[in-house]
Amino acid sequence: MNASISRGLWAVGAVSSVMIALVSYRYFIPSIPEPSNVTGNLMARPWLLVHAGLAATALLTGPWQFLPRLRARAPRLHRWLGRIYIFSCVVGGTGGLLLASGATAGPIARAGFGLLAVVWLVVNLQGLRLAMTGRYAEHRQWMIRSFALTFGAVLLRVYIPISQMMGIEFMTAYRAISWLAWVPNLIVAELYLRSPPRRKPVPAAA
Repeated sequence: MNASISRGLWAVGAVSSVMIALVSYRYFIPSIPEPSNVTGNLMARPWLLVHAGLAATALLTGPWQFLPRLRARAPRLHRWLGRIYIFSCVVGGTGGLLLASGATAGPIARAGFGLLAVVWLVVNLQGLRLAMTGRYAEHRQWMIRSFALTFGAVLLRVYIPISQMMGIEFMTAYRAISWLAWVPNLIVAELYLRSPPRRKPVPAAA
């Protein structure tokens, strides 16, 4: 992939992640009313705050982990951001799993969000295990999968208004989005990881 395209995609992903993270922290402001579909969740207290707060923190810390310069020039910062990110994903994913069990949107949505939480937990624990055993190349691959899942929080908030502008009934759209927000992301991440690496051309003089 062209370097300028890669930087552009990273910038779009980072900016959108930060924006959604900041919006998600609204659940900690008592004066802002919560959506009715959220307050109806049987597990909303206390797991909504756990999930929303830590998933937002994962969105804030995740993009910076993919900057090669940060890893090279500030490895200690990279490690600490990584620890915060994985903690946020694991604990936030546990909260997400409990929230999924109490969702009022029906079994399809409960299965979609519940499976997302389970896969999110497994992927991050695998990434942590590989980092702790020094298998850093494999660790990076699993963290790409991890952020593909984390970015589902951004796409969820993109797909919902788009579906409403298209005139799709909210609950029908919501059930579909419980899968569409993350399954395609994971497929794209796998295709990227399995694509042959592009090598820079070697100068003729070499």
